[in-house]
Amino acid sequence: MGDKQAIRAGLRRLVPLAILLGMILLLVPLGHLGDIVLERRVILALLNLVAVVGLYIFMGNSGVLTFSAVGFMAIGAYTSALTTLRPMMKQTFLPDLPHWLAVLELSALSGTLLAGGVAAAVAAVVGWPLMRLSGIAAAIATLSLLIIAYIGLGNWTAVTGGQTSLMGLSTWVKLWPAALWACAAVTVAFVYQETRWALCLRATREDEVAARASGLRPVPLRLIAFVLSAFVSGVAGALYGHFLGTLRVESFYLDSTFLFLTMLVVGGKRSLTGAVVGTLAISLLTEVLRLLEVGVAVGKVNLSAPNGIGDVILAAVMLIILIFRPQGITGGREIGQVTGSSRKEIP
Repeated sequence: MGDKQAIRAGLRRLVPLAILLGMILLLVPLGHLGDIVLERRVILALLNLVAVVGLYIFMGNSGVLTFSAVGFMAIGAYTSALTTLRPMMKQTFLPDLPHWLAVLELSALSGTLLAGGVAAAVAAVVGWPLMRLSGIAAAIATLSLLIIAYIGLGNWTAVTGGQTSLMGLSTWVKLWPAALWACAAVTVAFVYQETRWALCLRATREDEVAARASGLRPVPLRLIAFVLSAFVSGVAGALYGHFLGTLRVESFYLDSTFLFLTMLVVGGKRSLTGAVVGTLAISLLTEVLRLLEVGVAVGKVNLSAPNGIGDVILAAVMLIILIFRPQGITGGREIGQVTGSSRKEIP
């Protein structure tokens, strides 16, 4: 009898994950229903979801504001590009590459996983001293990491091409691969947040003084989340590169950083459901705003919104959420909690 109850409790804990994966997979037929523009928008939303989930793993569980996720995306994107690009293309665009790197050609899966691994390794090195910081100091430190990654990659001409575009990447990220990687990212985040490490980290988020008094050590707990977050962010960067087929260092800077932060905050930064809902909601809103800027034909009149109005409305939405619902659309709760999920959480 006890075993059956344990099995039922375990299955109930998987309800939020099952619902979230179902929401993601429902986007696939939606992408197939429309034209190529809608399909690419759905793919982009799925890739944004991978990036936001990577951001959530650290920021959501630790409560520490971070700006470095996009920097790890850039590291992952260029790692995957340099290890999967055909040697002939490397000779054309990067003639000064070291020989061992110029002849290296990995598969798409190997390059993507390596991208996450390199980003995670960098996070492990820089994270140990940074995880001792909190509050505004931690935010400034992670912003510095983003700036260092941007400047470093943008001026390492021999390896990254510097400020020029790096072209020739295989564009294997289609609708189904994007959906499966998004499901994988959500699964990784869900499994992590159910672990003892994540539970203890959320305890430090709620009351660091009390957590320390109970014997918890915030630094290693934050570092684990930081490294895992960097891995998922690096994978997201690799997927972006193989979706666009071209890399520019400008793609991984402040615009992307603020977009992902907006998605997470609007959805609810304290829950994985918030990361998913916020990404989908903002993706839908940006698509509607894009259509308004392009214009809608009404008879012989083309009605269109002023250029740039989308950014203004996005900023206003984030401001409204922060004022009237600081915990986001989901209120910081998992979708399964409404149906009685037993996710372990700090009161």
